[in-house]
Amino acid sequence: MLLGLVLLLAWDGGGLDLPLARLAGSAQGFAWRDSAALVFWLHAVPRWISSAGLLALFAGALRPWDWQRGWPARDRWQLVGAIALAMVSVTVIKRLSASSCPWDMAEFGGVAQYVSHWVWGVRDGGAGHCFPAGHASAAFGYVAGWFVLRRRVPRLAAPWLAAAMALGLVLGLAQQLRGAHFMSHTLWSAWVCWCVGLAWEAIAQRGACSRASAAAATKLNRS
Repeated sequence: MLLGLVLLLAWDGGGLDLPLARLAGSAQGFAWRDSAALVFWLHAVPRWISSAGLLALFAGALRPWDWQRGWPARDRWQLVGAIALAMVSVTVIKRLSASSCPWDMAEFGGVAQYVSHWVWGVRDGGAGHCFPAGHASAAFGYVAGWFVLRRRVPRLAAPWLAAAMALGLVLGLAQQLRGAHFMSHTLWSAWVCWCVGLAWEAIAQRGACSRASAAAATKLNRS
């Protein structure tokens, strides 16, 4: 988590967002902004699949799927809850952010001036609400489920994490091509989702330790 934070701060400090955005955009805007293929296959479809996956995990929390047999209910709820909370967290931060999207920038045919998303309280003249990347969290949110999977289904944990990260980056790159996000928006989205999963796991493990201690104390008292 800390290594990711350092790398993200280095990315922001290096000012790498605009140079990358210029590879896809110009004063005339972003040529791929209204691409039917990107809008449908890498925007609409992934959201449908992500929502369907979340609903399936919710159903599994109520009645476990075959691969969840033997899981305590709290772990099944952690899997779906951490993923949902990660997505919601990104959305909440995005709603509070004053940062606008690349396609809103004057440099790319819009009206806003580029302002770092770390300059709180300063409006850039655009619509805002673009940081971090909400769309990429449709995949990155599943990163938060890795923590419980590594305990319960280790063979599934690594492929799960790799797929969530890879798909999140693909969705982020698609939005970058369309001018909907800077790359830092995508990277911060991944980091937020990771932190949510880690926090839930830490709380869950602390609760497990407390329950084990209480059970041991009860057993000792009975002895």
